Amino acid sequence: MGQTITISGSVGSGKSTVSKMLAQKLGWQYYSTGMAQRKIAEEMGVTTIELNALTIKDKSIDERIDAVFKNPPWGNDNCVVDSRLAFHFVPKSFKVCLTVRDEVAGERIFNDSARSGEQKYASVQQSTEAAIKRHQLELIHFQKNYDLDIDDKNNFDLVVDTTHLTPEQVCQAILATLKSD
Repeated sequence: MGQTITISGSVGSGKSTVSKMLAQKLGWQYYSTGMAQRKIAEEMGVTTIELNALTIKDKSIDERIDAVFKNPPWGNDNCVVDSRLAFHFVPKSFKVCLTVRDEVAGERIFNDSARSGEQKYASVQQSTEAAIKRHQLELIHFQKNYDLDIDDKNNFDLVVDTTHLTPEQVCQAILATLKSD
């Protein structure tokens, strides 16, 4: 059975960037439930924030995303999973949570031209407000549908504040902690 590292955290914390970089450094597979969520939002003709609001009332959306964990596409191989709830669905993983100050998250989102399936914002302030709203909706959604507090840092083996770190520095922190365990 392969090893799995799950990377959770709020939007703009660097989850996808760090997860992809870490998978590449380790030569492991990479999987993101965010990709699945953005695809569902696109299919439904809504933004990711609107999809988050819909998931509070419509459990079928969660079921579509969660189905991946029942038969993970990475099988028994080593994998880095980028997902807010992967720490819950892959309990034997090394669980990492990335945090970031709201203003920095908003700036990252605003400047990320590669971000697909998400609304483009007119200003950093608008993207910051959207990130805060999305996080609030996720807190409600995950508490209601999963009885989980995604802000409870006790769920994780490692918490890294990415506010003043490069993705490379975050990867190094994760790898250093993995080696010491």
